[in-house]
Amino acid sequence: MNSKVNPNKDLALYLQLKELFIERIQNGDWEPDKLIPTEQELMKEFDVSRTTIRQAVSILVQEGLVEKKQGRGTIVKPRKLSGNLTQLKGFAEEVLERGQNPRSRLIRAEFKENLHHEKTMLDIKDDQPILLIERIRFADDIPVALERTCWPKDIGDILIKHDLDEARYYEILENYNVYLNRASEKINAINATIDEADALGIRAGEALLEMTRLSYGVNDRPIEYTKTKYRNDQYHYSLELKR
Repeated sequence: MNSKVNPNKDLALYLQLKELFIERIQNGDWEPDKLIPTEQELMKEFDVSRTTIRQAVSILVQEGLVEKKQGRGTIVKPRKLSGNLTQLKGFAEEVLERGQNPRSRLIRAEFKENLHHEKTMLDIKDDQPILLIERIRFADDIPVALERTCWPKDIGDILIKHDLDEARYYEILENYNVYLNRASEKINAINATIDEADALGIRAGEALLEMTRLSYGVNDRPIEYTKTKYRNDQYHYSLELKR
């Protein structure tokens, strides 16, 4: 890795340093939730002034890559998971793509008959049950989301046979030749209730991203109705726009 700055380069020294620091974060040399080297250490390594170091670090703070902790120093902020609004993916797929380990903790799984709104969304007759599954979703050991999924009974009969702490729904269904074709999503900003905050390890009232998804099979039959509440500090959506 090139860890030198060039005084003769047109780009200012603090901007050269900023790029080098970002490279270290992206490469994992500076790990999430860990302290970066002290100003004195960085001054010695790069042979620049304290002011130059502070200018470069200040940009990283503004861009949300690092955070100053009173009495501790500067730490690398964990990278947010990113959902892409143009692709139909499950949580586990998104986490794996970031090089993290997805896991779940099952809250409950049961067939319910009184979920009238969910039955309407899934086009289920009122006298038929649907499977309700609630889980906490983790990226590595960080609780990221509360997930509440509802499925028609025939789909539920497939899923209920599996370990729902570890189950990746879409992979399971594809093994039974059930494929998702498309989905519609709605995103809202909400505040965490006391119970939600407790489950996610945050404070009550903190911001959450609530994503509601209705997924359809290849025959355009609705087969999944999911409401997922994500920690705002751990997750964001991205969308590429063209003109």
